[in-house]
Amino acid sequence: MKRLLAFLLSALLIFTMTGCGRREEHSAKFRIVASFYPIYIMALNLTQDIPDVVVDNMAGQQTGCLHDYQLQSSDMQNLSSANVFLINGDGMESFLQKIAQQLPNLEIIDSSEGIGTIPGEGDEEVNPHIWVSISNAILQVENLSQGLQKADPEHAAQYGENAHTYEEKLKTLREEMHQTVDPLPNKAIVTFHEAFPYFAEEFGLTIAKVVNREPDSQPSAKELAETIHIVEESGVKAVFAEPQYPKSAADIVAKESGIKVYSLDPVVTGANDPNAYLDAMRSNMEVLKEALS
Repeated sequence: MKRLLAFLLSALLIFTMTGCGRREEHSAKFRIVASFYPIYIMALNLTQDIPDVVVDNMAGQQTGCLHDYQLQSSDMQNLSSANVFLINGDGMESFLQKIAQQLPNLEIIDSSEGIGTIPGEGDEEVNPHIWVSISNAILQVENLSQGLQKADPEHAAQYGENAHTYEEKLKTLREEMHQTVDPLPNKAIVTFHEAFPYFAEEFGLTIAKVVNREPDSQPSAKELAETIHIVEESGVKAVFAEPQYPKSAADIVAKESGIKVYSLDPVVTGANDPNAYLDAMRSNMEVLKEALS
């Protein structure tokens, strides 16, 4: 009986060291954390149909860009178990130094490498809203793909294939938008956040006035009066608010100057769907077609 018991215990030990070990290896995940929504959507496309790779959106569905975002202890815990951290770069992640100090071994992939920038306002040396330009988004996807191929060589070919597929979709979208927006007769716009200079540059728009640098603040009465004067003097046909923020100030400008308020989406919130950026930009295209005709 003792011999039988010893044999069973030995067999159980061997099974635990081999069979169970293989199951743990099979269930292992390559964890990717994206800093916020537009980078998360890029990551969803890059990892599509790749097994054992998971993607998390660190900032989640917050109200918009990462201006003044405060890291939570849960963010640090999340990042501590990540294999890579994907960022927009160009100063969008103002908390990056803290992460680098506390998690020095975390690999950070910067999507902004080599992308030309527009000067920022206030404390920002450059405007970090590069993804709002489709051409820049294509470059960002490629940068992230190259970084992931190095960090996870087992799936390098799949990252490359997915990048090519998504980049082709973005190029098609860019051509569609140029065909629609380029012929529009009115190109001057007023926005309530500095998210759109790259977008405007790509599609030949002129931003006559950015009312708020920080979209969750309210402009002063003086600034509203100046904006109304600019609209009346320059012949601006439309004022654009963002779906992530209240449009009360935009409504005042529109009412006083006799123009309409439209919604232009910088794609910082939305559905957790790989096609979300494409869908939002096509919606922007239709808005511009109506507003600037």
